[in-house]
Amino acid sequence: MIYKTYYNSPLGRIILAANEQALLGVWFDDQQFINVSVVDAAIPEPESALLIQTSQWLDDYFAGKRPPVHALPLAFAGSTFRNQVWAMLQEIPYGETMTYGEIAATLVANQAMQRMSAQAVGNAVGHNPFSILVPCHRVLGIQGNLVGYAGGIDRKRQLLLHEGYAGVPLKEPRKR
Repeated sequence: MIYKTYYNSPLGRIILAANEQALLGVWFDDQQFINVSVVDAAIPEPESALLIQTSQWLDDYFAGKRPPVHALPLAFAGSTFRNQVWAMLQEIPYGETMTYGEIAATLVANQAMQRMSAQAVGNAVGHNPFSILVPCHRVLGIQGNLVGYAGGIDRKRQLLLHEGYAGVPLKEPRKR
């Protein structure tokens, strides 16, 4: 069985979905790339122990605490490449960032590849099924550009500032 509940965060409503063993997704309800098949198959179950635990994790996060990234069981459902990118996201500390290009370069170095595009990394980051928990909001474009957050650029900025980000000034994406 797949269960779901909703979490009312300071940045908007979040959908939480899980089975008996692990979380399947955590998405802002208006973001891009929600796994609709999981959400549609889920039955409302606000008393699920795992969904309650996830809500508590989010309570702690929004209260300014720094709950451990690996505290909840996550069921990643993606390609090997996406799973590698999502694993790297979990290693970015609170208040710090990486660029899409830095992630690509790290993957290339770790796997003795010739090259990898930052756009491929961006696609994987954008399809992260665990908003906030797997901190894709900590990934920036070059020179601090705020790009590529499925939950919206304003939320990305707010999450980074909430975490005490003090790096390069955050820039809005250029208009094309």
